[in-house]
Amino acid sequence: LTESHRWIPAIGARYELGLDGVGLVLVLLTTALVPLLLLGAWHAIDASQGDPRIYVALTLAVQAMVLLSFVATDILLFYLVFEAMLIPMYFLVGGWGQLDRALRARAALKFLLYNLLGGLIMLAGVIGLFALTARARLGEDGRGSFGLSEITAAIADGKVDVGGPAGLAICGAFLFAFAVKAPVWPLHAWLPDAAVAGTPSTGVLMMAVMDKVGTFAMLRFVVELFGDTAKEFAPWITVLAVVSIVYGLLLAIAQTDLMRLIAYTSISHFGFIVLGVFALSPQSQAGAALYMLNHGISTGALFLLVGVIYDRRHTREVREFGGLAKVMPIYAAVFVVVTMSSIGVPGTNGFVGEFMVIMGTFVSLPLGSHGQLQAALATTGVILAAVYMLSLVQKLSLIHI
Repeated sequence: LTESHRWIPAIGARYELGLDGVGLVLVLLTTALVPLLLLGAWHAIDASQGDPRIYVALTLAVQAMVLLSFVATDILLFYLVFEAMLIPMYFLVGGWGQLDRALRARAALKFLLYNLLGGLIMLAGVIGLFALTARARLGEDGRGSFGLSEITAAIADGKVDVGGPAGLAICGAFLFAFAVKAPVWPLHAWLPDAAVAGTPSTGVLMMAVMDKVGTFAMLRFVVELFGDTAKEFAPWITVLAVVSIVYGLLLAIAQTDLMRLIAYTSISHFGFIVLGVFALSPQSQAGAALYMLNHGISTGALFLLVGVIYDRRHTREVREFGGLAKVMPIYAAVFVVVTMSSIGVPGTNGFVGEFMVIMGTFVSLPLGSHGQLQAALATTGVILAAVYMLSLVQKLSLIHI
């Protein structure tokens, strides 16, 4: 499932696409979620805020860019769609939502500035990598190349050296951009505001679909491309991932806004994914790929379920709800099941990926004894998740006794 066409011969850029196993899972997740998100936004889109047809068009534009990012194997092409998806998402966050226009505009601008900064640093890395390939005379007429497979083969053959200060700087530039998109603490500050500013469907599109591009790119363009250079970053990135897990859950416990609570849990979930990627064991990376899929399902479902009760009460405050099991028994049952999935209870879809990440980190050879400590700390995240999610179930009276 590959194709390659000449695009910009002067700089060796090509329109190259290819689908691998992880990309296939995320493509299926994206194409399955977006129609559901459009249906979920049916009553949430206020025509007074803008033409609903524009909302649909912007959503489909984000989907198109995300799908291209999952299959692009030309680094320049990936960079362009990686940045282009910010434009329609900016208008989705700022144009339609539950907050007033000024707050939406502020959240949208914060989202854009953080991600543009990451993209700008990544552009420097793309240019630096191209310079290395031009020095090795790769590509057409030896002018350089952006082809992922060609560069990977050249690195394996020793024609391109991504070690040393230059390789570290280029790898770090890629990693910074993907850590912003993921997002990883302390580059996460844009997510809670942007996720709750728009409609629930926009929040799901951002957290369950678009942000997966960051973690997917860590696997494809950092771990696969830079190899040993990426290993030098692994101990530091896994520490940040563990901090993200604990930090996100602690802040989630303190939230009284239902959607902001779920947004902070996503920071914790992405911490698990990043930990699995940079533990650099086959088990942890397989768990990270599975976690990406299951996070999209469980977090997307939670956000849409909160949107259902918001449409009825026009509030997201936990204290405004209670006794839902009596008046909405089916809704309450679904919410409890999805909550168990988000926690990672055995028997739910969230358990397997989480378990594989923790076990893969524990036995990680690159991390050594540090991997055991980080796995133990990550396990505390499972306990904290049970604390706040079960507390939420109790406060909403989702179980009728």
